[in-house]
Parts: sequence; structure tokens; C-alpha cells
Amino acid sequence: MKESNITRKIVMSAMFAALVCIATMMIRIPSPLKGYLNLGDGIVLLAGWMLPPFYGFLAAGAGSALADLFSGYVIYAPATFIIKGLMALVAHYGFQLFCNIIGTQPSRIVAGIAAELVMVLGYFVFEGFLYGFVPSIVNIPANSVQGLAGLILGCALIKMFEKTNRINF
Repeated sequence: MKESNITRKIVMSAMFAALVCIATMMIRIPSPLKGYLNLGDGIVLLAGWMLPPFYGFLAAGAGSALADLFSGYVIYAPATFIIKGLMALVAHYGFQLFCNIIGTQPSRIVAGIAAELVMVLGYFVFEGFLYGFVPSIVNIPANSVQGLAGLILGCALIKMFEKTNRINF
């Protein structure tokens, strides 16, 4: 019984990694400093909210890093793995922390905003070391727009999953 639960978690994580990769690669809008805006953050948040923390981290990080590798942004892949994995963790634990205090949907929004702030700050620091901290400021607005789009998409998708009652792990 326990092995099938682990197998299910691994399969769901792989599915989420594939969905993150596809959502990230499907719509790519170039940003000023050689990066790109995408819709993958919505699925990253969803992975954080729906999967156990370790599996959410791996799914979000691996799916996003694979998208960078497949898209020719190889230098970003290691940082993306860490940043997107941390986003899933922040989304998961933020939701757990606030759920009983402010309710389900508000806690998802607060956790999602915190996760997206991790993304904006993470890429600012990474690009700061690559290109300099002053030039990397130019990507903050673009990453913030990506974060807002990801939050809206993630909240819409989790509502659909909640209505089907198919969230149990």
C-alpha cells in the first residue's frame, strides 16, 4: 500500500514537471536581459499547493529548468531549478500557515504573492551576479508581471481542481 502511494506521488510529480515545462515554453515573451516571460508560474504554484513539499519542489524546479535547457537558456537552468523549487515550497508552506487564519482562497493569494516575490528577488540576485545589479533592475517589472499572471492562472486552476475534489495525496 505504501509503495503505491510513493509511486503515485512520483508519477504526479513527473506530470507536474511536464506541465510546468510545457506552460513555460508555450508562450515566451523576451525580457530585457536575455530572459523571457511565461505562464509556467501558474503551474509552479499549483504544484506547490497540490503536491507534498519535496515533490512540489522537484516538479516545479525540474520542469522549469528543463524549459530553460530546451529553450537555449542553459545558463539560467541551475538558478531556475532552485528559484522555482523554492516558489513551490513557499506556496505550500505559506498556504499551510495562513489557511486556518484567513481562509483557503486568501491564503492561496498571500502564499502565491510570497512565492512570486521569491521569483522576482531570486532572478534579480542571479542576474545581478551575471550582468550587474543596476542593469538587472530592468527585469523586475517584467518578472512582476509574470508573477501576477502566474498567480491569476494558479488561483483559477486550483479552483477548478477544488470543484472536482481530486486534490488528495
